[in-house]
Amino acid sequence: QVQLVESGGGLVQPGGSLRLSCAASGSIFRIYVMGWYRQAPGKQRELVATITGGGSTNYARSVKGRFTISRDNAKNTVYLQMNSLKPDDTAVYYCNALGGGHNYWGQGTQITVSS
Repeated sequence: QVQLVESGGGLVQPGGSLRLSCAASGSIFRIYVMGWYRQAPGKQRELVATITGGGSTNYARSVKGRFTISRDNAKNTVYLQMNSLKPDDTAVYYCNALGGGHNYWGQGTQITVSS
């Protein structure tokens, strides 16, 4: 069992930055593909970014060049640095861990981009 705890959400003005963190329990963190997903009101949950245990990354087209996903396997933590935020980035952001036949989700953290 893996537990994921997100932090770092909040209210930010357009053009601003935030960094999300997701701390994972368990000693086999490095085998999981970690990801960030988001769900805006009235919309389906969508992929934001993923990162493999070896550090290979994948981004949604809408965030490429603005968001950066990274991980620290020693700290069992994955990060999402979000720059140049737009109102369309407003959503609940979820951390995800996929691997070993399992798929785990965090509880979500709200990001609101508004002036």
